[in-house]
Amino acid sequence: MNAQYKLQQYLNIDRLQTLQDNFSKSMMVALVVVDEDGVPVTQPSGFCEYCEYARQDPKQKHQCYQSDAAGGKLAMQSGKPAVYRCYCGFVECAVPIMINGRYLGAFISGQVKIDKTDDNHPVPYILSQNKNIANDERYIALFNKAQSMPYDRFESIAYTLFNVASYLVEQAHNTYIQSELRRKEIELTDELRKRMEIERSLHEAEFKALSYQINPHFLFNVLNTIGRLAFLEEAQRTETMVHDFADMMRYLLRKNNQGLITLKQEINYVNNYMSIQTVRMGNRFTYSINIPDRYLNVVCPFLVLQPLVENFFNYVVEPREIVSELSIKAMDDGENVIIELKDNGDGISPENIDLILSGERNQQKGGIGIFKIINRMKLLFGDHYKLELSSPYQPMKGTTIRLRFPMQQ
Repeated sequence: MNAQYKLQQYLNIDRLQTLQDNFSKSMMVALVVVDEDGVPVTQPSGFCEYCEYARQDPKQKHQCYQSDAAGGKLAMQSGKPAVYRCYCGFVECAVPIMINGRYLGAFISGQVKIDKTDDNHPVPYILSQNKNIANDERYIALFNKAQSMPYDRFESIAYTLFNVASYLVEQAHNTYIQSELRRKEIELTDELRKRMEIERSLHEAEFKALSYQINPHFLFNVLNTIGRLAFLEEAQRTETMVHDFADMMRYLLRKNNQGLITLKQEINYVNNYMSIQTVRMGNRFTYSINIPDRYLNVVCPFLVLQPLVENFFNYVVEPREIVSELSIKAMDDGENVIIELKDNGDGISPENIDLILSGERNQQKGGIGIFKIINRMKLLFGDHYKLELSSPYQPMKGTTIRLRFPMQQ
């Protein structure tokens, strides 16, 4: 049993208090539940006037805690109720609370005197007798008012409490185990759900790539032929575009069962994509990519940036007549590479940002692509690696997206 487990984790203190109050009242004995250090975890039930008065003194209260702790540990060692005299001379019993061999605390009951005629059962002191209060008239008077009972009756009460406590602890432990199992099951189910979502996302990306794979040799032969024709006809832009497109197809057809690629390869794909868009859209947008060489071998998910760049064209460039801007840059925080994409569009409202990140509005502002990226990042690198999306939601103030990849994997 882990040492961090505490009594309060297993037993419902409110229910325990009710049980304790009823037991104390029916058996006419004092009762309290203490932890392994003798500190009460419930409110005392049926305490005699002597003990209530003594515990008003911090020094006396500390000695009472020590006495209860010693009694509980004595019961723990024997595995059954321990009957003893507290340092004030009252007869008490301790019933251990054990979980899988670990001592968590005890039920402490008693604060009674044994009938003087019952001399067959000498009861030893658990700690040294407190002789400092032996001549204190107030303590003497209160001690004399405490109830007396036969030893056999008190011992019977101790074993009744032991049986009740054993059943209570067993039920509480079973409930705790069931609760832990349910929690683990929920965590496992949630993890499996996430994994299924990521795998579906990866399969969709793979299917998208494979859709170009009807006959890859034929496809590249045609592209090479077009490229040679463009060269012979001195159509340099056409030649460049064909080569860029061919590189994009090779990247899409790359086989990687783990869905991982280097940042250099991902950026090359984005560069090719942007080059083609430049031919297609002319001067409707500008872009910059600033990725220092030291980050190029960092591993990142396959096709993680392309959906974000595609969103830039769908939601920033296409709807507007003015020149749109996109910057992609990299930095690090000592442990992770941070990729930042920033545009100059009109941004996204805080409400829609929350919906996109939670997956509740997948169609909003490229939400499908963004939410799938979030899930892939969590699966590949852990829940700590999340996509960050922020926007002032003002014209021309744009949207900023940040992705983090671990530098050491």
